[in-house]
Amino acid sequence: MRLWHEELISKLPRQQLLGQHRECCALRGGGWGKKHRTVDYAFNHSPYKLVQYHEKVMLEMQRRHFKPDIKWFDPLYRGTRTPPYVDLPAVPLTHPIYPEHDAAYYQECLDNLATKHIYL
Repeated sequence: MRLWHEELISKLPRQQLLGQHRECCALRGGGWGKKHRTVDYAFNHSPYKLVQYHEKVMLEMQRRHFKPDIKWFDPLYRGTRTPPYVDLPAVPLTHPIYPEHDAAYYQECLDNLATKHIYL
């Protein structure tokens, strides 16, 4: 489980992009708050940050002619198995969305992709 550095989203191969969508769906649903060392930093921020990140993933999917379920564009939606948020205050969109997505994390993501023989 990993949230790729947001600058890589538009460059990810099909499989990784679709996998990222699945990861975001899982995290937004019942996976929110479940410990996993590569995504624990996300839990230090509002879940709205994950919504912003996921939207970026879904917009890239649409750009490539994939059709993510439009329900996921609703910030309160958490999937079919998890009740929606009653209220989720919006937070300002920052760049990067997650401050942890710095130059070192960018390189860590590139190195991880290289282990899969993906070179961007």
